[in-house]
Amino acid sequence: MNKPGGPTAAAAAAAAQKQKNLLQRADTEISNLLENFGLMVNVARVNDPPVRNSQESFMMEMRAAKMVQAADSLLKLVSELKQTAIFSNFASLNEHVEQCTIEFNLLAEKTNRMLAEIGEEAAASLKELESHYYSSMQRTIQSES
Repeated sequence: MNKPGGPTAAAAAAAAQKQKNLLQRADTEISNLLENFGLMVNVARVNDPPVRNSQESFMMEMRAAKMVQAADSLLKLVSELKQTAIFSNFASLNEHVEQCTIEFNLLAEKTNRMLAEIGEEAAASLKELESHYYSSMQRTIQSES
């Protein structure tokens, strides 16, 4: 049987921490994507001075590159989530733990019944032996001497 701090508890804690980390990564990458898109739209104004346009063009390229990086990171995150779902099917793990718990509880009940029967048989045997002892000739001979 697993103890409260056993492998199942450790696996559940690790899974919860991993899920928390994945959600934080997803939030961060989506925020980066939205921020870069917003900044790219703000820079996309057309101005008269050619120098200003080239600066804005460079900034747009830089923001577009950051958006591509954020999107790539999100794709990797989705891949990691798929792998986690495939290799760490927590529903089946929980089901297995519940099934083992039920089996162990049934085994404990069976053991308790068996011990109760053994105790009753031992008490009956002891009572029978006592009655034989107290009514035996050996005891009566010893008490007369």
